Amino acid sequence: MLDLVLAILHHLLVFSLAGLLAAELVLVRPGVSGATLKTLGGLDAGYGATAGLILVVGFSRVFLGGKGAAFYLSNPMFWAKIGAFAVVGLLSIAPTVLILRWRKRAKADADFTPPAGEVAAARRVLLLEVLVFALIPVFAAAMARGYGL
Repeated sequence: MLDLVLAILHHLLVFSLAGLLAAELVLVRPGVSGATLKTLGGLDAGYGATAGLILVVGFSRVFLGGKGAAFYLSNPMFWAKIGAFAVVGLLSIAPTVLILRWRKRAKADADFTPPAGEVAAARRVLLLEVLVFALIPVFAAAMARGYGL
């Protein structure tokens, strides 16, 4: 039963992370300002918290789940999935820093709008995150079917 609960939680969290990433991509656009920056900050904080929960639940599946740690830890597809997740996490740092900077400036100046170049840079990184994120279920599906063993 624990294995099922952990699998369900893991999948729901991963889908939530995908939704949060998509929402950020929608909101990071030219002319973003005011209340939208506040919303964006909340989404980004939720993104970080959800990523942390994915790690906790995911590694709980590895060590407490039905397949056993040996299944995961010896599988290159598992490590490819973890690597892709890590790359997404590292990529997410730059947009987070920009969003924090924008929110700080917007608090000081209600008319603040982020420079177009910064918005474009953030969007490029978010799109790259989406592309790398798409590899995670590919590696997960391959791993679940025994590829890499």
